[in-house]
Amino acid sequence: MNESRLLLLIVETPSDVVAGMSDWMLSLQLLVLLGVANGTPIFAKKLLQGRFSTPLDGGLTLPDGQPLFGASKTVRGVVLSVACTMGAASLLHMGWIIGVTIAAMSMLGDLLSSFIKRRLHLPPHAQAFGLDQIPEALLPLLAVKRRLDLTSGDIAVLVIAFIVLELVLSRILFRLEIRDRPY
Repeated sequence: MNESRLLLLIVETPSDVVAGMSDWMLSLQLLVLLGVANGTPIFAKKLLQGRFSTPLDGGLTLPDGQPLFGASKTVRGVVLSVACTMGAASLLHMGWIIGVTIAAMSMLGDLLSSFIKRRLHLPPHAQAFGLDQIPEALLPLLAVKRRLDLTSGDIAVLVIAFIVLELVLSRILFRLEIRDRPY
C-alpha cells in the first residue's frame, strides 16, 4: 500500500465511523420514539384504568356487525401517545414535529390494524402477527423518510427491529402485569 493511500485511509476512517455512529444513533432514537408512541396507550390504560377511556369510534358498528375499531382504541390513548412522543422527540433533540408525525402515523397504523382485524372477525385483542406490528412501525417511518433521509433498507431494518422488540417487551410487560396479554 502506498503512503498516500494509507494517509487517505487514516484521514477518512474517523468520518466513516462517525457517520456509522450517527446512523446507529438515529435508528436507536427512532426505535425509542416508536416505543413511546405504541407503549404510551398501554401504560395509560394501566395507570388511568377506566378514566378517560372514550372509544375513538364512539361505539360505531358497521354493517358487518363489527365495531369500526373497537372499545380498546381510545381518545386517551391517541392523545397521550402524541403528547408523550412529541415530548420524547424534543428530549432527543429531533424536534416536536418528528414526534407528532411518528405518534400520529403509528396510531393510524394501529387503527388500520384494528379495522382490518374487525373485518376479519377476529375477536378483540386477538393476536395477528405482522398485522399487529408492521403498520405501527412502517407508516411512521415512511412519513419521516424524506425528512430524516432514511433509505428503504433503513426502514426495513427498523421495522424488523421494532417487531422483535415489541414481541420481547410485550412478554416482559405481561409478566410485570402492565399488559393484559403477552402479545
